[in-house]
Amino acid sequence: MDLPKHTIIAVGPVIIEDDKVLLNRSRAADGSPRELFMFPGGKVEDFSLPLEDTAHREVMEELGIEITIIRPLKTILAPRIDTDGYVILVHYLAERIGEIQQTEDTIEWQWFDIHQLPEHITPNVQAVITDYLHTTL
Repeated sequence: MDLPKHTIIAVGPVIIEDDKVLLNRSRAADGSPRELFMFPGGKVEDFSLPLEDTAHREVMEELGIEITIIRPLKTILAPRIDTDGYVILVHYLAERIGEIQQTEDTIEWQWFDIHQLPEHITPNVQAVITDYLHTTL
């Protein structure tokens, strides 16, 4: 299968502490607030760098923290909503370093119980956490 030209790769760290996952609501590219909670992360901007570098950059932009990448998690191929194409979502289990800061890119962040995720999340959150629970616990 050839990927449509509007396909993007996005990377998101999955930060879990004490059976709680860190999710945030951020601003869209146009500055408008997003309605759903999601993993921190964003699209790859420099393909000469490892994907993990995008995870580090995005979590610093959105939450003001450093992370340590522990291991890869589920990768998801999903159709884009805004245009013809796909988004390839690459997820990494990560450990946070430092205290979370409110940044300009983030509207709010919260810790959610991984066994009782809220309804207002992006579809990849449920898929990744379900896979994590089946492969880790």
